[in-house]
Amino acid sequence: MRTLEDHIRRRLQAPLPGKDAHLRFAPKPLLRLWDPSARPPEARVAAALILIYPGEQGPTIALTLRRTDLPHHGGQISLPGGGLNPGESPELGALREAHEEIGVEPALVRVIGSLSTLWVIVSGFVVHPIIGVMDTSPTFVPSPREVETIIEVPVATLRESVCVRVGQRDRGGLMVSYPYFAIGDHHVWGATAMMLGEFCTALDADFASTIR
Repeated sequence: MRTLEDHIRRRLQAPLPGKDAHLRFAPKPLLRLWDPSARPPEARVAAALILIYPGEQGPTIALTLRRTDLPHHGGQISLPGGGLNPGESPELGALREAHEEIGVEPALVRVIGSLSTLWVIVSGFVVHPIIGVMDTSPTFVPSPREVETIIEVPVATLRESVCVRVGQRDRGGLMVSYPYFAIGDHHVWGATAMMLGEFCTALDADFASTIR
């Protein structure tokens, strides 16, 4: 854990892959006029937490499978996160959302930095991905209103090129190809894949080249 944390801290001090990584992991064809690095003045602001902690197979990240009956992104896999409260910083918002969604105590999380913001045009949010570390494995308490289950993914698994694949789906009558992380039977795609894609690319500059 300490080795990975030190590596992440060093990488966060260098220029981030940002837009390039986001575009590589975005569904294609791209939405018209979409720029992942944009911060439209009318956009709402949100934060997501990439929480890293000791797991059975080494450093691990927590994802959530959202309930299928939620009005937005139901049944999809996401990072803990959500919209910020007035005057709330992205770091505090990410910790609050993680506490509400998966029961992680904010005081036990050490925030070590953030990745590039991501404009999610379909929901109108500009998301701040915050990276936090815990020294012990958390005791999860998933929110019954929002979370179907918690999916624990070793960082080493995310960084394997065989984990990244490309699928197809219908988007308003148009077939789009979408890069995704294959985690067991789950497809992690869309904004979550873009944020995880930048995370993995920040750790390994050649990682994004796995997407063709």
